[in-house]
Amino acid sequence: MTTFDSNTINLAAALGRELKRRNWMMGTAESCTGGLVAGAITAVAGSSAWFDRGFVTYSNEAKVVDLQVSPDTLNLYGAVSEPVAQEMANGVLLESLAAHVAVSTTGIAGPEGGTPGKPVGMVCFGFAVRAGSGITTRAATHVFSGDRAQIREQAVAFALLGLLETIGARVEEPAPTLV
Repeated sequence: MTTFDSNTINLAAALGRELKRRNWMMGTAESCTGGLVAGAITAVAGSSAWFDRGFVTYSNEAKVVDLQVSPDTLNLYGAVSEPVAQEMANGVLLESLAAHVAVSTTGIAGPEGGTPGKPVGMVCFGFAVRAGSGITTRAATHVFSGDRAQIREQAVAFALLGLLETIGARVEEPAPTLV
């Protein structure tokens, strides 16, 4: 059983309050975090009012089949890339008509798998918002330090904070310290 620190729960709760205020739903698409973002969100009581669904798409095939990530994007940039992260987040909104906003994570949590261009700790995030009849997306990349568990925990906090920023919410709780 995974427990989340108070900062992560506070970020998830702040996100929930803002989404509930807007009457919005959200979804997640996770690779390296393996469902931990959805876990932090659903650790907040009442999250069913604002959380629609989460996808854990660890393999490239799952990204293509479940989230409509283009095989060409995967071949050109690799799974750990901002273009794939954006397509993953976009895919959540394509698959869930109820969701208004989505986040995705794809990265290298380690301890192995890093390369000079994509080191252990590198996580790419996609943030998508349904805007009128279309979807707008943005991406961010951050390199975290620590062991596998620490990298994943930091990625969860970064994803929640990024969602709050994406929807223009003011963060009342202290932002996470990201290494």
